[in-house]
Amino acid sequence: MIRVGNIRVPLDADFSDIAGIASKKLKIPRDKIKKAVLSKKSVDARKKSDVHFIISVDIEAKNEDKLLKILKNASAVKHEKYEVKFVPIDSERPVIVGFGPAGMFAALVLAMSGARPIVLERGGDVDSRCAAVDEFRSTGRLDTENNIQFGEGGAGTFSDGKLTTGIKDRRISWILRKFVEFGAPDEILYLAKPHIGTDKLRLVVKQLRERVISLGGEVRFGARFCGFTEKNGHISVVQYKDRNGVHSIDTSNVILATGHSARDVFEMLYKKNYDLSQKNFAVGVRIEHPRKFIDKAMYGGFAGHPALKAADYKLAIHLPNGKTLYTFCMCPGGEVVAASSESGRLAVNGMSCFARDAQNSNSALLVNVDTSDLESDHPLAGMFLQRDIEEKAFRAGGSDYSAPVMTVGELLGTSDEGDSVEPSYRPGVKKAHVSEYLPGFVCDTLKLGIPEMGKKIKGFDSPSAVLTGVESRSSSPVRINRGEDLQSLSLKGLFPCGEGAGYAGGIVSAAVDGMKCAECVIDEIIGK
Repeated sequence: MIRVGNIRVPLDADFSDIAGIASKKLKIPRDKIKKAVLSKKSVDARKKSDVHFIISVDIEAKNEDKLLKILKNASAVKHEKYEVKFVPIDSERPVIVGFGPAGMFAALVLAMSGARPIVLERGGDVDSRCAAVDEFRSTGRLDTENNIQFGEGGAGTFSDGKLTTGIKDRRISWILRKFVEFGAPDEILYLAKPHIGTDKLRLVVKQLRERVISLGGEVRFGARFCGFTEKNGHISVVQYKDRNGVHSIDTSNVILATGHSARDVFEMLYKKNYDLSQKNFAVGVRIEHPRKFIDKAMYGGFAGHPALKAADYKLAIHLPNGKTLYTFCMCPGGEVVAASSESGRLAVNGMSCFARDAQNSNSALLVNVDTSDLESDHPLAGMFLQRDIEEKAFRAGGSDYSAPVMTVGELLGTSDEGDSVEPSYRPGVKKAHVSEYLPGFVCDTLKLGIPEMGKKIKGFDSPSAVLTGVESRSSSPVRINRGEDLQSLSLKGLFPCGEGAGYAGGIVSAAVDGMKCAECVIDEIIGK
């Protein structure tokens, strides 16, 4: 099979006939093509007067060696098969702490190996979690153990389900195929910027959990990791707490995939003098524009074309003050959601359903916080800063989990013009200046950077655009240091994993890291 890329296709092309498109565009007789599969599809909107698709196609054809020589942008395709080693039937069961992307795929790989993993998840299953999130958004009553940060599927379940990643790894295609197997749309296998959507992710995570259980694994919800015991420098027991009390599990291998918001775990490890370090992170706000405005800005006269989905964007501005303002987790046709997990502290995130058809589009506007910006060399200094910012945002919003909002015009001192943007955040909003909760250097960077972004996307700096605070959970401010064997530098048998441990930056990279840790655990079990 060969892959041919950089094929230009009009928006009204019939994608139900990929072989026909390949035959016409590549000038290959139709009867010479045995099979054709769409392998990549992206929108080229660099010229607003000429918006079209760019695709890659995998072709199985006669005389492929000859075609490789004559076709431009062609290469041979080799599909690697992902295989899992099997462990002895009577092996001690490994434990996974956390059931977000890293924990889920670690559990899946371990279950496939016959290791019968036990998963401890402090939050609830996806159904009870949805109920708790809806309750918070409707009433402002926060469940600190079952919310947008904690529960089945992790924080990614209540975002946009974006599967773009900057890493390259042979495991990625396997991960995407598994997502499809568990209910994600087929298009994630070929879209350049794939996403699942919060509504569909709820089914996907449930199906993945059921597969883990069918293979001998176990998932315990409402089970909060609260301690562990070591013996001769190796982990030996894990403790967790549920409504029935504290329980212990004897185990020699623990994958710690708690996510970036399990701050109590960071504090536990620090008190035990474990090897932790500061890590760069970012803070900022969410910016909202009308979805149709962003579509028009990105697609010009092609906005609204039935073949085009809600438009996204990605911006980064390097500024004279040495800081960078950049967009992150852009949610076309989505909403800003309440992402708090601690009492008296407010955080927001972005969320989109698969259709991406909500009234507004939003994105995080983030400013990098380097370790040099911290006022202490304490390993948890970044976490302390996050908490301080979130406490100030909580007070600025009225101390009832309403979010502080202001317009771009109010920030920049420009006149309000055009239609106002209705904030999508619930349970409510309150007018407050970003300086009430964000550090001075972050406020200054927002003021400098937003007008520059307006030069890249006309109208991005519209005075009516809404800024909602505070976006503080984009990544972990702490790294749990580990060695080349992926085990903690402080304790054998403990595998810090995923975003929370500082080794991933999104759903796919976290899933990859979970698989890597699972593979190391399998090797440990087999090696005994």
